[in-house]
Amino acid sequence: MSLFEMSERAAKYRADLLEFMDSCVYPAEAVYETQMAESGNPHFQPPILEELKTEARNRGLWNLFHPHPDVGPGLSNLEYAPLAEIMGHSPHLAPEATNCSAPDTGNMEVFTLFGSDEHKEKYLKPLLEGKIRSAFAMTEPAVASSDATNVQLSMVKDGGEYVLNGRKWFASNALHQNCRVMIVMGKTDPDAATHRQQSMMVVPIDAPGVTVMRGVSVFGYQDREGHAEIDFNDVRVPAKDVLKGEGEGFAIAQARLGPGRIHHCMRCIGMAERALELLCRRAQSRVTFGKPVSDNANIRDWIAEARIDIEMIRLLTLKAAYLMDTVGNKAAQVEIAAIKVAAPEIALKIVDRAIQVHGAGGVTEDFPLAGFWAHLRTLRLADGPDEVHKRAIARQELKKYRAAAQ
Repeated sequence: MSLFEMSERAAKYRADLLEFMDSCVYPAEAVYETQMAESGNPHFQPPILEELKTEARNRGLWNLFHPHPDVGPGLSNLEYAPLAEIMGHSPHLAPEATNCSAPDTGNMEVFTLFGSDEHKEKYLKPLLEGKIRSAFAMTEPAVASSDATNVQLSMVKDGGEYVLNGRKWFASNALHQNCRVMIVMGKTDPDAATHRQQSMMVVPIDAPGVTVMRGVSVFGYQDREGHAEIDFNDVRVPAKDVLKGEGEGFAIAQARLGPGRIHHCMRCIGMAERALELLCRRAQSRVTFGKPVSDNANIRDWIAEARIDIEMIRLLTLKAAYLMDTVGNKAAQVEIAAIKVAAPEIALKIVDRAIQVHGAGGVTEDFPLAGFWAHLRTLRLADGPDEVHKRAIARQELKKYRAAAQ
């Protein structure tokens, strides 16, 4: 068996997922757009999505991301990679339809690893069943949140409770109509060591003192799940709702974001593949100056470069997934950081060229490309901006030479 050869069970899931995409998801895209437009509410939960969730669960295409076999199929990162890529072909439908969408995936893993029995019963169980959604609140408007140690939302101990004050934004999923709970990162001890000042707490979305101020638009889009700005005003959280323990927030963040980053990269490849397909079909079907657009040398260069680039980022993603499975997330940190930079950047270039080939239609919502572009451009900031990941890679690279010089 070659290094990245697909296991028998992963191949079965892949075949089943491809069939689900062809027979259910792609035909549902137009229905989804119609239902969203008719609702007049950008955060509406369209019935077609609930129908897709029921169908996916009936087909056994559910919680595919979860590495723990007691709550999911127990696929490895390497086995899940091609499945997440397929979901990336329809990123606004397929991940939620299969209960594999962010930030729930990360939150479910956090609840599995660090949640109390009460958390697991009250939140993890309905999340795994797809009955509720969740949000993750770390980024803040007043500080450079690319450095997570900067977070300023205060979590002050008061007897058996903590009192939370501060503001978050880009709390993804907080405007989803089924969102019930948040995992919130804040500062419990400003005097502790830098990476021990932060804690994570479980906070119901409707807790007294929590106010969802607005949904923050992204390149003019209001995502259905929402990127919420949230005010915390004397929000009281019982000490039992501190995850893992006081001062463990940064460690939880690192454990949570590694798998989340690679999931995003896998879906990026799916978006790039679909963009390339749309580019080729459009270039073949449109005629300018007496010949198909695809006859132009620059378009053929774009197509060839896209295929080369996709294969490169797919291999780097698979390598990162393999290392995560075999030596652990920490040992794979350079590869995770590298693909987090490369996948959105390369996919963005391919989508941009597909938009160009589509002409004016490419920037409309008649095609998925404009939405892909906005999503991918955002991913160059989400879960750490490119510059932070490049800094981490360079630091590891330079460490080799510092050691050799001693």
